[in-house]
Amino acid sequence: MIELRDISRTFTVGGQEVRAMDHVSLAIGAGEYLSIMGPSGSGKSTLLNIIGLLDTPNSGTYMLEGRDVTSLDDKQLAATRSKKIGFIFQFFHLIARLTAEENIELPLMLAGVAARERHERSAPLIDSFGLSNRQHHKPDELSGGQRQRVAIARAVINRPAVLLADEPTGNLDRSSGAEIIDLLERLNAEGQTLVVVTHDPEIGNRARRRIRVVDGRLAADSGG
Repeated sequence: MIELRDISRTFTVGGQEVRAMDHVSLAIGAGEYLSIMGPSGSGKSTLLNIIGLLDTPNSGTYMLEGRDVTSLDDKQLAATRSKKIGFIFQFFHLIARLTAEENIELPLMLAGVAARERHERSAPLIDSFGLSNRQHHKPDELSGGQRQRVAIARAVINRPAVLLADEPTGNLDRSSGAEIIDLLERLNAEGQTLVVVTHDPEIGNRARRRIRVVDGRLAADSGG
């Protein structure tokens, strides 16, 4: 489903070239559960951004569901991203003035989907994610775990090909974090391709396949 071929990404910092990705090749199959780990500055966030079409490589090829997305323009990248990729972030990124239900439906609103269809698609998620008694509350009225569940529901409402979670438990207490990982793993068990970036070995080692990134290269690839 995802195939990176000889991907490199460089940045210029203070007049010096920094190679954040160094000839990386990686294939991820549909339905996989993959974690990406590595020390700070190792390149794992750059790898996630490239997979998520938030950044483009300087060289190499990225195939997503058989389509070469390496040379897409900004408009095409945005359209592909909205349809194919769901994002979950450490700090939730919910819209403060919107209710939980409205935050979940936001991708559909932006796509011009009619209100009735938005409700038909959000209602099952609200129910299965345990948010039925919080759907009309705004983010500041929700706990951290509830906010992250809203964020996950928003990420999957467009039925993305891949779900990318960047430190999804980093802003949660241990109990709430465990609930979020259980929810993500439930989605994966239902067929959702899941990629988790984490610095926490306990979380990373739960994945069936584990990638370790060091100095912009894949240093280890285990499980699978």
